[in-house]
Amino acid sequence: MISFHAPEQDSSRFRWRVLVAGVFALVCFVLLASRFYYLQVQKFDYFHTRAEDNRIALLPIVPNRGTIVDRNGVVLARNYAAYTLEITPARTNGLEETIEALNAVVPIDARDRRRFRKLLEESRSFESVPIRNRLSDEEVARFVAQRYRFPGVDVQARLFRDYPLGASASHVVGYIGRINQRDVERIEERDDVANYRGSDHIGKSGLELSYEAELHGNTGFEQVEVNAGGRAVRRLSSTPAVTGSDLELNLDMELQKIAETAFGDRRGALVAIDPSTGGVLALVSAPSFDPNLFVDGISTQDWKGLNDSPDHPLLNRAIYSAYPPGSTFKPFMGLAGLTTGKRTPSQAISDPGYFNFAGHRFMDDKIGGHGTVDLHKSIVVSCNTYYYQLANDLGIEGIANFMGQFGLGSRTELDLPGEAEGVLPSPAWKRKRFRKPEQQRWYGGDTISVGIGQGYNAYTPLQMANAVAALVNDGKVFRPHLVRHVIDSRTGEKRVVEPEPVRQIPLKPEHVAAVRRAMVEVNKVGTGSRAFAGAPYESGGKTGTAQVYSLKGSKYVEGRVRERLRDHSWFIAYAPADKPKIALAVLVENGGFGSQSAAPIARQVIDYHLLGKRPNQPAPEDVDAVESAD
Repeated sequence: MISFHAPEQDSSRFRWRVLVAGVFALVCFVLLASRFYYLQVQKFDYFHTRAEDNRIALLPIVPNRGTIVDRNGVVLARNYAAYTLEITPARTNGLEETIEALNAVVPIDARDRRRFRKLLEESRSFESVPIRNRLSDEEVARFVAQRYRFPGVDVQARLFRDYPLGASASHVVGYIGRINQRDVERIEERDDVANYRGSDHIGKSGLELSYEAELHGNTGFEQVEVNAGGRAVRRLSSTPAVTGSDLELNLDMELQKIAETAFGDRRGALVAIDPSTGGVLALVSAPSFDPNLFVDGISTQDWKGLNDSPDHPLLNRAIYSAYPPGSTFKPFMGLAGLTTGKRTPSQAISDPGYFNFAGHRFMDDKIGGHGTVDLHKSIVVSCNTYYYQLANDLGIEGIANFMGQFGLGSRTELDLPGEAEGVLPSPAWKRKRFRKPEQQRWYGGDTISVGIGQGYNAYTPLQMANAVAALVNDGKVFRPHLVRHVIDSRTGEKRVVEPEPVRQIPLKPEHVAAVRRAMVEVNKVGTGSRAFAGAPYESGGKTGTAQVYSLKGSKYVEGRVRERLRDHSWFIAYAPADKPKIALAVLVENGGFGSQSAAPIARQVIDYHLLGKRPNQPAPEDVDAVESAD
């Protein structure tokens, strides 16, 4: 069979094929050019950033934390640099195997492992977690030489917080600790996440917590070029970190140490205030604790020792624990009687040794009574009967309204976290406090007990010290404050924390003078005279004894009562008597009469503040003072 070819037909078909192929190639080229345009022009910024992110890393520069010093420049909190060995769990070839292999290069003991496990639980797998702190130069060199064996492990230079005075003033300074989830939530609430990039620690208590914003500083950033292994090879640009501000306190650490030593191994608290400014000169809570234990993450053993101790060393008794004020309440009651017109300085009562009310006999401390008693004598000899009658005349609302002006029963707003309100009792308070109707009712007998600082009364040592400061400052109440200056780390400029008057209590100078004269007499011939015998200065004071449990009509004999059920010992004081430079309150838990334990401590503190006199031992307990009631 013969096939014939038409040349024109073949040529036409070939041209159509070429045309189709050309159009197809052109379309492909247009599509490719469009894609190139899209990628290189329209998406240039996006892909350029992605490429730069692979090449450039943005690293945070953690700021130095501000230091804390006392009024004389004594350092209470500072920083130092040291090397840490850190593991990023997500980048290791097996966490347990890595730790075991590391132990052959750098010793890792059981405590290090326990702390690492605890920190690991609070961290994310892509975050580095320290397994060894404070490496020596030899240990750093040993690890660096074998770093290639340990992916996900590196040596970092870190700043560590140090509290050089240990347990001294630890309740004031507080401590820092590693950032946990609760801290992260607070940081997010403050919209401050960027400023904590790279930071591992944050203030947890004390001034470290309340002044966290000032102490932390501002985080800097560094742009570095990295290689394929993720290691920095070149720095491109840098924004330096700004060191946190320093804090200068009103606190006098020498006075603080004198007060802490005076307590010895007794439990209690002391607060000393400059009445003219509200500056806190000393704030003691005994026993104390070493804040350095918390910096690296406290061990289980140390935490158990602190948390389970019956002496509760972590408790800040000065601002959180509230106690019945006992007879230290009486000068304020006397002033209330004068101010309201219920009493005059010369008005006297006859004290038979008891006060009868609603069929109940409220006993005085002295059998047979104190005879004829006016305001002056009532404070000097601490006559209960005088204040039973005065409380009945004032009424509970009158007492509460007057005492509230001194800040009793409300927070003073000291610049420390964790302050308690205390209890200034009133019918409204009782209705709020109790649920059952029979418990909510206010009885007249409740008022009588309140009049001598017992009953529902409960105030912190800080509140009592601030009340004394207001009394000797003619009724001018200041907000107590620990920080005196906030110092800018860049300029050295000091921002003064100005004294902040809260209110002026309307008191007559002659009434204040009458109460102060009686308080001076307390330390000359009254219940504080033994503690202040031979003092070359005049001071005012008042002892107080607070019951821990009800005697139910029986006589209190200290030796027959278990130590932790014995009365608390109070003493409030100020000095010098004419122009006070210091006002203080001392509380010794289960210390007995105020003249027995608290007053000798106050004497040592005032002796140092006014005379520079340094005792060589804790304040001795005045065992003979038990014969004198408070």
